[in-house]
Amino acid sequence: MPSELALEAARLLREERWAALATLHEGGPLASHVAYAPEQDLSALVLHLSGLSAHTRDLLEDDRASLAVGRPDSGAGDPQTLPRLTLTGRAGPLDEDDPAHGAAKALYLARFPDAGMRFTLPDFVLFRFVPDGGRFVGGFARAARVSPEQLAEAARALR
Repeated sequence: MPSELALEAARLLREERWAALATLHEGGPLASHVAYAPEQDLSALVLHLSGLSAHTRDLLEDDRASLAVGRPDSGAGDPQTLPRLTLTGRAGPLDEDDPAHGAAKALYLARFPDAGMRFTLPDFVLFRFVPDGGRFVGGFARAARVSPEQLAEAARALR
């Protein structure tokens, strides 16, 4: 049975669509925002990134990355109580001849149907971000490490 915090982390990943992506850029950190589509079992997140962006070039050079997903701040209450999840892992490109490319593209387009035009642009690349761990904060004094196995267990429980 997954913990309540793992279930909340899984719900957050499924419900939100926008994340801060941190990459290694010229020896230091670079953060930018990207859309993502989670795989059903939460074993990976699909990103569709422009080759013109620094974060895409960074990932092609070094696949280590971090994604931070959180609930938007409505401007009311204490933002420190907003749930958020930071995942660490690796993001590798999916070549068009890779058998996983078609499924990743379909998953991304199911979540972002308006993104279809970007698949016709030659500089865009699909990436598959595979987390190796994470940290979920569900509000004040509610935090826990979340493993890929715990996310998968929570994903199964939420079906």
